[in-house]
Amino acid sequence: MKLAIVCYPTFGGSGVVATELGIALAQRGHEIHFVTYKQPVRLELLSNNIHFHEVFVPEYPLFHYQPYELALSSKLVDTIKMYDIEVLHVHYAIPHAYAGYMTKKMLKEEGIYIPMITTLHGTDITLVGNHPFYRTAVNFSINKSDMVTAVSESLKNDTLELFDITKEVHVIPNFVDKRKYGHNYTDCQRSLLANDDEKIITHVSNFRKVKRIPDVIEAFYRIQQEVPAKLIMIGEGPEKEHAEFTVEKLGITDRVVFLGNSNEIDRILCFSDIFMLPSEKESFGLSALEAMINKVAVISSNTGGIPEVNRQGVTGFLSDVGDVDDMVKNTLTLLRDEEMLETFKTQAYEVACEFDILKILPMYEDIYRLAYKWRYKNAFD
Repeated sequence: MKLAIVCYPTFGGSGVVATELGIALAQRGHEIHFVTYKQPVRLELLSNNIHFHEVFVPEYPLFHYQPYELALSSKLVDTIKMYDIEVLHVHYAIPHAYAGYMTKKMLKEEGIYIPMITTLHGTDITLVGNHPFYRTAVNFSINKSDMVTAVSESLKNDTLELFDITKEVHVIPNFVDKRKYGHNYTDCQRSLLANDDEKIITHVSNFRKVKRIPDVIEAFYRIQQEVPAKLIMIGEGPEKEHAEFTVEKLGITDRVVFLGNSNEIDRILCFSDIFMLPSEKESFGLSALEAMINKVAVISSNTGGIPEVNRQGVTGFLSDVGDVDDMVKNTLTLLRDEEMLETFKTQAYEVACEFDILKILPMYEDIYRLAYKWRYKNAFD
């Protein structure tokens, strides 16, 4: 099958999932065309089955903000016609579902019907999409999609609660590819991050307010007073500068390492003992899943889709949002009991394997086949 995939090409979860999905589909023989404004960060190599089409947005003095949706929909029309694309899959509702709908309308004028699948990832629904400025267009675009998927039951429920959705929302969870995990890194490589007697706590995010970075810092400050530990902070975002200032103010700069965006997250996670995710809202918790496949126990909030991934008392512990006391208590419980910690790490890996891409991929392929089957039936609706 020939598919066009639209996503954000950044380190964010939706872009990572879309890229990894496209790569896996290509390995199964599908022809994949990524259409976005730059090559996705996880798309390292192109091949006979993987293609990238850059969306160029020319600057024009009349526009205060350059119209990316217009450029994207135009590029999609050209790509779909040139390569005989059979299914369009857009990730993240804003602005991709809207641009996808305009693409469908333009192609329909030429007698071409392209089925569109929209995958909802989280803040495109719960935060940005629900904003009064965007709500009407997002609601319309989702309902004009041929099929809709969400990455968790929690996100599906939020979508149905926040919007007037007439389409069925299919839950297809995020995934990891366990074939990529089996690293044999040495202890000397671990020593680059921490001393032998120190535990390693890791946090990965885009450093937005919703990630509650101050909770990570506060919890670690109290943890390291009880147990020798290092905190590894991976990512970039608006809250990073304040986090660095707080760490300096607390006098723990020698115990906290800010690494910025990294393509070596797995190398870091495989040495980690605890992954901390105190988010105010998470549609799924992909970063927690990536920690778990690296055999890392998870300390997290209990919001959104996180409990569907991090299982209480099995892969880690869940706390109410903002309950730093409970997070500290749970972390110390694990760090002080080596046998329990190792059990949780093993169980984290076992649960993560339930989300292996080889189990999730057929769910997407079923959706594609169904959308393709309906293409003529819906062509003139």
